[in-house]
Amino acid sequence: MLRVGNKAACLACRNLVSTNMGVRFRVPLQKLHPLSRAIHHRYSGNANPQRPPHRTAARYFTSMSRLPMRPPKPPSGSGGQGHQQQRNFWVASLAARLLKLRYILLGSAVGGGYTAKKTYDEWKEMLPDFSEYNWVIPDFVWELSEQIDLDKLAKALPEMEEIAKLLPDFDKIGENFTFLKSLLSSETSGDPPLKATDSSTSAAQEGSDKQYKKSSDKERVDLLQEELLRTQLKYQRMLERLEKENKELRKVVLQKDDKGIHQRKVKKSLIDLYSEVLDILSDYDANYNTQDHLPRVVVVGDQSAGKTSVLEMIAQARIFPRGSGEMMTRSPVKVTLSEGPHHVAMFKDSGREFDLSKEEDLAALRHEIELRMRKSVKAGQTVSCETISLSVKGPGIQRMVLVDLPGVISTVTAGMASDTKETIFSISKAYMQNPNAIILCIQDGSVDAERSIVTDLVSQMDPQGKRTIFVLTKVDLAEKNLASPNRIQQIVEGKLFPMKALGYFAVVTGKGSSGESIDSIKDYEEEFFQNSRLLKDGMLKAHQVTTKNLSLAVSDCFWKMVRESVEQQADVFKASRFNLETEWKNNYPRLRELDRNELFEKAKNEILDEVISLSQVTPQHWEAILQKKLWERVSTHVIENIYLPAAQTMDSGTFNTTVDIKLKQWTDKQLPHKALEVAWETLQEEFARFMAEYKGKDQDDIFDKLKEAVKDESIKRHKWNERAMDSLRVIQHNALEDRSITDKPQWDAAIQFMEETLQSRLKDTESVIGDMVGPGWRQRWLNWMNRTPDQHIRNETKNELERLLKLHDEHTAYLANDEVTTVRKNLEGRGVEVDPVLIKDTWHQLYRRHFLQKALSHCNLCKRGFYYYQRHFVDSELECNDVVLFWRIQRMLVITANTLRQQLTNTEVRRLEKNVKEVLDDFGEDMEKKTHLITGRRVQLAEDLKKVREIQEKLEAFIEALHKEK
Repeated sequence: MLRVGNKAACLACRNLVSTNMGVRFRVPLQKLHPLSRAIHHRYSGNANPQRPPHRTAARYFTSMSRLPMRPPKPPSGSGGQGHQQQRNFWVASLAARLLKLRYILLGSAVGGGYTAKKTYDEWKEMLPDFSEYNWVIPDFVWELSEQIDLDKLAKALPEMEEIAKLLPDFDKIGENFTFLKSLLSSETSGDPPLKATDSSTSAAQEGSDKQYKKSSDKERVDLLQEELLRTQLKYQRMLERLEKENKELRKVVLQKDDKGIHQRKVKKSLIDLYSEVLDILSDYDANYNTQDHLPRVVVVGDQSAGKTSVLEMIAQARIFPRGSGEMMTRSPVKVTLSEGPHHVAMFKDSGREFDLSKEEDLAALRHEIELRMRKSVKAGQTVSCETISLSVKGPGIQRMVLVDLPGVISTVTAGMASDTKETIFSISKAYMQNPNAIILCIQDGSVDAERSIVTDLVSQMDPQGKRTIFVLTKVDLAEKNLASPNRIQQIVEGKLFPMKALGYFAVVTGKGSSGESIDSIKDYEEEFFQNSRLLKDGMLKAHQVTTKNLSLAVSDCFWKMVRESVEQQADVFKASRFNLETEWKNNYPRLRELDRNELFEKAKNEILDEVISLSQVTPQHWEAILQKKLWERVSTHVIENIYLPAAQTMDSGTFNTTVDIKLKQWTDKQLPHKALEVAWETLQEEFARFMAEYKGKDQDDIFDKLKEAVKDESIKRHKWNERAMDSLRVIQHNALEDRSITDKPQWDAAIQFMEETLQSRLKDTESVIGDMVGPGWRQRWLNWMNRTPDQHIRNETKNELERLLKLHDEHTAYLANDEVTTVRKNLEGRGVEVDPVLIKDTWHQLYRRHFLQKALSHCNLCKRGFYYYQRHFVDSELECNDVVLFWRIQRMLVITANTLRQQLTNTEVRRLEKNVKEVLDDFGEDMEKKTHLITGRRVQLAEDLKKVREIQEKLEAFIEALHKEK
């Protein structure tokens, strides 16, 4: 630096600074450029034998030659005239000198500016380019003034003396800059014109100066790097302390807000709004090519690479189940991280909060996650694509949404499904192909990089690395095991793998023990990097290490991606909503837009109304239906197993005894069960009838499958009370034991019942015989029909057996063997070969018809037999015990129908209604069941409309909150 003496400036310099140079104000000499000051002293009156340092520099940066030190003497012999001539050109000489000074000053200014610019450029090139790492710094650093109470922070800050200790040594830095400046603007101390004899000496000296300059430059750069690293560490510790204090202050504020939560409506946080949108999208079956392209952080990596550990460090809690080498993550886990006063976790579909500060709650949370994973995996599979949604809140947690995916494997081991590898690849690709998804690629640093599988997969999905963040885990083991630490530097600089990434990070996730706490892991990680050669030797930068820096970078990148893409996604869903609404208006203009749940509720109300309608059925209707159906069910048994065998007896006493025994056996074993079956079938039929009648009014056919399924399931679940069966058995016993017909109307009713029954049976028997023998001669002539060979044989057999019955009118119900042989031989004599079984079968039907015809004739005779019945058939050849039997059966039917009707109306209808409600409730909770039973384009269109509207509304609310936060 040149120092100006106390002497006054010469007249030329004063004139130079005056109006001739266009300067509007007077400038002191000390404010002039050093080159200008050098020029000034050159032309001052003081003859200084020592040249100022910048004199040579002035000559170098100007193209002017050496200026004369004194004015030239006048030539001898000029005399006074020459002196007068010199005096005449004094003004011109002064002007010429002033013009020369102007050029010297201009040249010096240009040269000095060029020198300063060159010095600044060389100094700037020595510094690294930090513009590529601006994204690493989170938003809250730029917004500290908005988020932190500056008054409280100022009070919490240390004294100036303590801060001064943390600042770098500015004297050393000044010396370094002075040294750099002296190197760039070194000056020679001799005269400018160099002699030829001095050229060799100057060249040698210049070479030695350059070599010394290079070596000293390298030392200075190393010193600067060490000083910069120390400064960064000091500021980082200070920032961590401030952040910790800020976290405590925010926790106090949030706790105060929680105390007044009941007094106002809870306002959801920004990340919670965004997470709700992602939850809805996960259940949405996209149509019209509307895909979920909203951002989320997708955590991928090889199995046991440390994915889950990194996620736990970001969430600040050991929340995931752990295993030694085995696959633990069997399905995607979506974790929504947000800030809150308490460190808690909660599932999307559960109201329970897990306190992450308590070890028992942590263990319960890990167990619940493992159970949900195993439940989501279908039989015969190893992994599932079903997403488990979990939210974690706590003080100081960075807000973001992460999805932990199953680890990528290279080989399917024993116990795994054969398609496990392909399934994991497909799940990973499905999440990573989202163009707005941030890929957090986890690589195990303790194993050879060539064994990694996930890097190739990530390179395929994001070849340019525009949304990938690479994380190298287990760096402590890598530094210990690797012979060449430069390999780690190549990895974090992106030179070893073929993949590209936005940023590269190195982290330590503990010593490998499952019992380590998050705080102990953080302390171990910080201690490792403070003592690590990787950071000291410059292989890793300070911003590339620790999971804390990683979480800040990932959160910042996540929200940057959200802000860039969320409005575009909202527009996409808006267009999809317009398309869906247009389709509904065109196809279903007069119908309300009811989704599957709303349609189910409508169908549920209709079904319950139909069940309640059963209580409106009259008792007479119930009893008539029950009596008719019960007789249809038991009539065959009564005729074939009770009436016909008893009718074969010779006297009335044996007849009544046989009837009593068979009725008792029938009542003990079969009759109550048959009655309850009839009652249950009657209830079903009436239920179905009411549903069908309701359908005829305003019923929507979209409910048919659901109603049928509800009816079948309700019937399947319904069981009649066993006590009711026991009481019904007693009632039937008492009814069948009563033989006293009290009046003539009851007798006539029994006669009518018996006659209708016998006529019905006779008609059925005639039909069976007609099918056996084929058409008669009239049908054959009129309808051109012929008998089959079998029918011809049966017809011949029938004719032969009818002749036998005419000869023996009182024949028993069964043929004797000799009678069978006689009939077969008679038929063979007419050329008809017949089997004995066919003869007996034909005889059964013929005798049945013969018996029924005789019974009908006897029934007509008994119409006048009530008088003889009252006298117990004394002195009368007429015996009507069969009428009494049918009266007993009829009375049992009436009493049973009345009992069943009471049980139906008082108990079973209510139980059916309860069963229907339970079935409907079960179906309502089973979404898969509802999807199967309520189907159709109309339903799917309403479902899509509801989902798209909900997604759009959630996105708009989120975007509004996002703008407010900005």
